[in-house]
Amino acid sequence: MATNKFMIGVVPVGDTPVFVAKATAAHISGYLNLPTEILPALDTPSFAYDEKRLQYNAGIIIKTYEALEFGCEKVVALLDIDLFIPLFTHVFGEAKLGGKCALASIFRLKMERDGSCPAPSLVYERTAKVALHELGHLFNLRHCEDNRCLMHFSGDLEQLDRTPIHFCRYCNRFFKDALVDYSDSSFNS
Repeated sequence: MATNKFMIGVVPVGDTPVFVAKATAAHISGYLNLPTEILPALDTPSFAYDEKRLQYNAGIIIKTYEALEFGCEKVVALLDIDLFIPLFTHVFGEAKLGGKCALASIFRLKMERDGSCPAPSLVYERTAKVALHELGHLFNLRHCEDNRCLMHFSGDLEQLDRTPIHFCRYCNRFFKDALVDYSDSSFNS
């Protein structure tokens, strides 16, 4: 899909299993044809814990991680904590349009609504979908109206599970163009 001019970092955070990071990196590499690297793990971001909500503020985490030097052009941090942004009760992931670092949390992806645990392969697939969606935001893709597109907003597990693990043709084209524009500006400056 793209030329291999830059690296995408995948960083496990806290108690996130390394295999989840490896599976996510493989999806990024395989689907987007972008080189990926598993980065050294980071500690759980206790600085972002909100005692009133008993969750972690995704915006605070992103702001902190954006200031870190990872040695990669873009980074997807994988966490095993419950994330929120003030507007929603929870989020599976978060990213700033055009930013450097995205978040994907497995906290709600590893448990079904009835409290049972899904097969590990489903957790890996869900995590990959969230990571690829948030990575799209890092390359300025916005939410898509097509519910068969990876950039369609998924607010619950049922929606996420129905979402295929690919971009619609429009988002796919926009992503390819964004990669070209990004690599041109990054490597000619």
